[in-house]
Amino acid sequence: MIRILLVDDHVLVRTGLEALLNAAEDISVVSVAQSGEEAVNQVIALSVDVVLMDINMPGIGGVEACRRILKHDPQVKIVAISVHNGGPIPQQLLKLGVMGFISKGSSVDEMILAIRRVMTGRRYLCTEVANNLALQGLSGNADSPFAKLSQREAEVVTLILQGKTIQEMANMLIISDKTVNTYRYRLYEKLQVKNDVELTILAIKFSHIDEGLI
Repeated sequence: MIRILLVDDHVLVRTGLEALLNAAEDISVVSVAQSGEEAVNQVIALSVDVVLMDINMPGIGGVEACRRILKHDPQVKIVAISVHNGGPIPQQLLKLGVMGFISKGSSVDEMILAIRRVMTGRRYLCTEVANNLALQGLSGNADSPFAKLSQREAEVVTLILQGKTIQEMANMLIISDKTVNTYRYRLYEKLQVKNDVELTILAIKFSHIDEGLI
């Protein structure tokens, strides 16, 4: 059973999400919080697997709450929910160690998929965030290593940033697993990275994040 801490400052949203999550056979909402401060305290006091964190809250806010939670326990998986799919916030959260990021426009099925995905130790980004992250690295900077990629390689980068498996990428791109791996290793070589973690770090770097923000 995946133990969830649900964090949102709107009572109706919390109540609705709690009911939807508890309806999943492998998920249990063990506690709820209405602020970043309360979320940090509950993570310290309770044993939770995943924190579903609304980023836009009064007080210390979701970003600072994520920072404090991961400082206390880097093993806690956090799925952030925000109305902001672009700008610096997604990149800030990824650099902090947040494993999942979904939009407030995401479906319930996608939210549950994100929770299950991060529980396996894999990152999950909604399509909008993955596209923005990839495009910021691919455009607007002639010196960016991402400028070397072909259109198909760029598509594979976007799917890797979303945390898709080889099989999922093959199905979405309508190509074979072998072809996906060919594109994957070719773009690794062009970008001079060894794995998906290094790829994500490079994508964040070339999104021109202000280090002072994080």
